[in-house]
Amino acid sequence: MSVELTPDDPDRLFLPPDDDLAPNRPGEVLRTHLAAHPLDGPALLAARLLGRRPVQDEWRRRLAAECAVGAELERLGRGGWYVLHSLSLPPGSEISHLLIGPGGVFCVATEPVRAARVRADTTDIRPGRGRRPQPYVRRTRQRADRATYALTRACGFPVPAHPVLVLIGPRHIEQLPPEQPGPEPVGDATTKADDPAVRLLAGAQAVTALGALGGVLTPTTANRIHTIARNRRTWQGV
Repeated sequence: MSVELTPDDPDRLFLPPDDDLAPNRPGEVLRTHLAAHPLDGPALLAARLLGRRPVQDEWRRRLAAECAVGAELERLGRGGWYVLHSLSLPPGSEISHLLIGPGGVFCVATEPVRAARVRADTTDIRPGRGRRPQPYVRRTRQRADRATYALTRACGFPVPAHPVLVLIGPRHIEQLPPEQPGPEPVGDATTKADDPAVRLLAGAQAVTALGALGGVLTPTTANRIHTIARNRRTWQGV
């Protein structure tokens, strides 16, 4: 895939600062939630006495996970990759990280999981016995589908966004046998045989395996997609 552009992309030159998502930090949406809903002493004490876990605790765990993954993704910039963080999708959803570079476009979801071992199927993550399955795989695939739609619509050429799910916490992921042929390992990643495939990664450092991928986008095309993706208007109405 290649796109001819002038050295100065006009879409970037005329992008208003308020619409530019490039400055977003990892976990920007979560930071906003925490700032808007601080947990003061009395509220925290009441939650503890009632045996409840404040939602702010979960936000902080997710923020730490997204920061860890975001820091590793930023390191890939030296290899010609671009990364955007915390892209809001209506209504109330988001893409944790969008990675764009030689190996294509990757929609990266980050989920903290409290379990040493987890089991994964085509839709859910099962974090240990007796715990409710979480639809992380299905959710990751859906967000990648929305990213594919938004970027293809805005760029004017096909831009498939490949779903990647990074689990922070577990030391081992057991892949349950799918109905289709089994997964093929790619470094620390596991690629599902679904369409679109969901690549599962254990730990923030595992995302460095994505940096070794190439042969899909030229530098000019990757730059163009990044320019479109960083525009807030690209994600409106998705």
